[in-house]
Amino acid sequence: MQHFKRAWAGVCLVALMTVAACGGPGEAGSGAPDGARPPRTTSGASAVGDLQPAATRDQRPNIVVVMLDDFSMDLVQTMRSAQRMRKAGASYPFSFVTDSLCCVSRSSFFTGQYPHQTGVRTNTSNQGTSQLGGWPAYDTHGNPERAFNVRLQEAGYTTGFVGKFLNEYEWVPGRALPPVVPGWTSFNAVFGSAYDGWDFASTSLADGRLRVTQHPAPPASASDAAKDRAYAGTMIGDRAMQVLRQGEASDAPYFLEVALYAPHNRTQPQGYYPGDPLFPPMFRDRAGDRSCGRVACRKLTVDDLPGFGDDPRDNRPRLADGTKGRAWNTAGSLRPAVATRDLRDRARMAQSADRLVNRILGAVGPDTYVVLTSDNGFHLGQNALGRGKGTPYDTDVRVPLLVTGPGVVPGARREVTSNIDLAPTFEELAGLGPAPFRSGLSLVPTLAQPKLVRQGYAFLEHTQQTLTGGDPDAAFSGPELDRIPSYTAVRSRTALLARFDLDPRPDRAQWGYEFYSYRRNGFELRNNVTNPKRRAEVDLLMAKLAAFDTCQESGDQPVSAACRSVRQ
Repeated sequence: MQHFKRAWAGVCLVALMTVAACGGPGEAGSGAPDGARPPRTTSGASAVGDLQPAATRDQRPNIVVVMLDDFSMDLVQTMRSAQRMRKAGASYPFSFVTDSLCCVSRSSFFTGQYPHQTGVRTNTSNQGTSQLGGWPAYDTHGNPERAFNVRLQEAGYTTGFVGKFLNEYEWVPGRALPPVVPGWTSFNAVFGSAYDGWDFASTSLADGRLRVTQHPAPPASASDAAKDRAYAGTMIGDRAMQVLRQGEASDAPYFLEVALYAPHNRTQPQGYYPGDPLFPPMFRDRAGDRSCGRVACRKLTVDDLPGFGDDPRDNRPRLADGTKGRAWNTAGSLRPAVATRDLRDRARMAQSADRLVNRILGAVGPDTYVVLTSDNGFHLGQNALGRGKGTPYDTDVRVPLLVTGPGVVPGARREVTSNIDLAPTFEELAGLGPAPFRSGLSLVPTLAQPKLVRQGYAFLEHTQQTLTGGDPDAAFSGPELDRIPSYTAVRSRTALLARFDLDPRPDRAQWGYEFYSYRRNGFELRNNVTNPKRRAEVDLLMAKLAAFDTCQESGDQPVSAACRSVRQ
């Protein structure tokens, strides 16, 4: 099928212009239906090596991760907490995700594995007709047991999760609850009805069984303050602070993930309340020039979106023989007024997250690491695209990564990082050796050594959404995600090489290449893959793609030394 084609694409890599084309402490809920299953064990998570003996609390730090949703780099400037973390801790300006899709990226985050290892390649399973995406794919391929939180819990950590989990890990009234996810001491998953901000449900654990709690929305006639108290971000934040305070007061170390919905757009055609924007912020953040945070709203324009409206005709992929391939980016961009409106609303939406991160920073003790990142970026008209994600472009795959905590030396790192590096990082902080099936590399050494550079490349994998369909963003992005072909790509600090499959048929392939240098431009100005002046750089990245193509491990198979070194 189409999503496995990268394994054969390496035969096209020699010299692009001279080779022919090749064919993711519980409290009781409301007493709604239980959902539980017996614990599963595999040869993966709990059986991987011997867990090191538990250490005392002061030897093992606490860890808090704040995961934002569709948070793009253009919004970092609006968040005071991000600037606070940047000054006090480590920042990783070359931080990327394995795929700029929510469920695929979060699966890689939990497992430290690429999509070809997790088996999670799209956001959805198309209502169970496919095992390529969503929670069904994550579960079917054994990822819950391979997630880092399982090993942390087995090592004595109290593990808590609050917020957005994975696409299609869902419940609606009248249906059975999804299964209990292993490795969590407390598990407050907030279902996808929270995309619209209000009137949603969440889970809790009681005696090892899943319970659900409804969070009704106030009527339209209620005060703005009452509506804000019922806002999904408020509920997630309040619950997260409860778990955090319990963890800080405990003798055992704790891990907490806080997964916010901000600044993701709503998914229903109509907002919950009249006048709700596409990106619905709290009511307290809807008015005033300072409602966008550190940057006055009036100053946020398309100038903050590098590459906005760029003509895509010179971005067209090139086939292996140098001729032009099928142009896939042909739908047209957003109007500047629309992009500016959306950018400002996304900044407003991010302010509730900003306040929560500051609350967390003020509540944690000196032995707690705080990590701020996102599942993927987002484009708003850059590269002549509409609104959305899924491309290998900088807008979509580069995400913030900020870390504060004990022993972290402030400053920016040059290490090229991927979200697969976070699972082994958490394991090392917990005193564990990384599981052998993790492809990522622990970032712990770089926390104390800002100049340490061990990795110069990150790899990206994407499967065209049309193989499953039913993406939650379709109401507002239309066919934007469907148009983006499957691709494998490699990213360095200064360049991107993407190999697209321009033939959408599952049993066919036509490779088209795009190469961009970021040395002079902060966006993908022109496809230079056939430019003779770029030949050496292109050949290097082509060789990196070829080496990555040989990495075929999946599930709990150990990663070879060669595949671990391909990012060096």
